[in-house]
Amino acid sequence: MAMWNPWRGCRKCSEGCLYCYIHKGDAKRRVNTNNIVKTNDYNKPVARLKNGSYKMKTGLVYLCFSSDFLIEDADEWRNECWKMIKERRDCTFLFLTKRIERFMSCIPDDWGDGYDNVVVCCTVENQENADRKLSAFVSMPIKHRCITAQPLIGPVDMEKYLDNVELVVVGGESDVNARPLNYEWVLDIREQCIRKNVNFQFRQCGTYFIKDGKMYRLQVKDLSSQAKKAGINYSCRAAK
Repeated sequence: MAMWNPWRGCRKCSEGCLYCYIHKGDAKRRVNTNNIVKTNDYNKPVARLKNGSYKMKTGLVYLCFSSDFLIEDADEWRNECWKMIKERRDCTFLFLTKRIERFMSCIPDDWGDGYDNVVVCCTVENQENADRKLSAFVSMPIKHRCITAQPLIGPVDMEKYLDNVELVVVGGESDVNARPLNYEWVLDIREQCIRKNVNFQFRQCGTYFIKDGKMYRLQVKDLSSQAKKAGINYSCRAAK
C-alpha cells in the first residue's frame, strides 16, 4: 500500500469535519490548513528509478488523504493527476471525498463509465448528509464505489443506496470533545449491509462509545483495536 498526496490542506465543509485530525495536527505545527498547496510528491506515481522502472510499486494507493481530491482549489492540477492515474493502470487509486457533488465536473474527458483502477469513497456522517450525497452518488458513472460513515454521529439508514457499493466502513470520532458513537447505530448499518450483501467494516470506536446504554471513554490508541475485537466485520457472499 502506498500513499500519494499531490496537494495538502483542506477546508471544513460538513458536520463530520468539526474535529478533523488534519486541522488539529496542523494547528499544533502552526500550519494554516486552509492553504491548499501542491506537494513535492505531486508526480510520485510516474517518478522513475535510474533503471527506468517506477519508484512507486504496483498495488493499492491511498490518494489525497491529507486533503480532498475534489476540492475546488485543486481544479487546475487534477487533470494532470488523472493522466498519471491512467498511466499507472497497475495501481488501484482510492480516494475519500466529502465533496461528491463536485464529482461530475472533476472527471477527465475520457472517464466514460469510470476507470477500472479508481475507487471512489463517499463520506457521510448523519442521515441528512447520507440522503443528500448518496442519492447522487449511486447514479454516478463509477466502477468501484464505497461509503465511509466516519465519524458516524447519528443513526443512518442507507440501505436503499447500497446497490453496486462494494464496501461500507463505519467508525467513531476521536477527540476529547468528540460526539458519542452508539454501538446500535453501527450494528444497524451492518444489518443493512448484510441484507444487501455488501462488505462491512467497523474501523474504529469513538472516544466516547455507548454500548448497552452505558457510556465509555476510550483512549485514541485503543479505538481501532476495540473495534476489531467486536468481530462484526462482514464479507459479502459471492453471487450465486
